[in-house]
Amino acid sequence: MDLHKHTEPAPAVADLRASDADRDRIADLLRDALAEGRLTADEHAERVEGVLAAKTVGELEVYIRDLPAAHRHRAAPAFAAAPNRPTVGAIPADPDDNVVAVFSSAARKGRWRAGRRIHAYAVFGTVEIDLSEALFEHQQVVIKAISVFGNVEVRVPENVSLRGTGGGVLGNFEVDTLDSTDPDAPVVYVDGWAVLGNVEARPKRGKLVADILDRVQHKVDRSLRKHLDR
Repeated sequence: MDLHKHTEPAPAVADLRASDADRDRIADLLRDALAEGRLTADEHAERVEGVLAAKTVGELEVYIRDLPAAHRHRAAPAFAAAPNRPTVGAIPADPDDNVVAVFSSAARKGRWRAGRRIHAYAVFGTVEIDLSEALFEHQQVVIKAISVFGNVEVRVPENVSLRGTGGGVLGNFEVDTLDSTDPDAPVVYVDGWAVLGNVEARPKRGKLVADILDRVQHKVDRSLRKHLDR
């Protein structure tokens, strides 16, 4: 008996069901196209609505077929995940910044320069470390988070890599693993413990390191042009 006659062909890639990760990838390309001026705000909104409703990979590809970034993405080299631990000797033993909340709250957020090592201590208090608009002067950043009857919240841009090592003692230690497609993107390592408390690290939707760097470069270029025009 010829088994090949009874074997159904594998479905084409375009016919496969789309995952949330597939939708996020297409949405990222559309967002970049909007920032580059390739799409108007109305076109972007219409396409994003279609992406959310798409059922298959083929339906998703329709919304980026006319965008150059989609073809560059297909030709991109194989993805390499960030290391699970920092490079030996890259992180100092002493912290660049201490954020302490004892029966109180403390925060680092907005435009600030993130050091290589940040220590966060929450004892019956709350510490917020928001890196979504921070200036990364180093590729590897370690956040040591200790929570005792307290709460430590870490937020990072979507296009960095995020790693976590730690645990909870009658508490919660939760770090959403995140991988950037850019091998030169910053890597944030969150280590620590939660004792009857909470340590949480995750990306902040819509925030990108490139957005901040582009705005800074634009201001520098504009200032330089003004200087040369004098």
